[in-house]
Amino acid sequence: MTELAVTLDLDGVTDKAGLMDRCARALSLPDWFGRNWDALADSLGDHTVWPEGAVERGLLVVVRNWQPYAKARPDEWEIAVGVFGDAVDATPELSVVLALGGSGR
Repeated sequence: MTELAVTLDLDGVTDKAGLMDRCARALSLPDWFGRNWDALADSLGDHTVWPEGAVERGLLVVVRNWQPYAKARPDEWEIAVGVFGDAVDATPELSVVLALGGSGR
């Protein structure tokens, strides 16, 4: 099975609101997406809001340019990683990976 890959690019993200906006855009989440941690967790595990084709193929979320955000907001980043990890554990069709390189200066 070849998963549908979606890039979550965090370049320029400086806070939780920016992270949630990027998640909404990358995952094509509906307008009613609550832009909070619980809503993100729910959306990651809810096949009905996944991008078209992802349910059949599985969903791979590639997180790029995350290092500056993680450094600037370590507490928020820890929560985000926990949300991603819990969603992957609970949803076999979902993978989330962190892309290395680029901005790890």
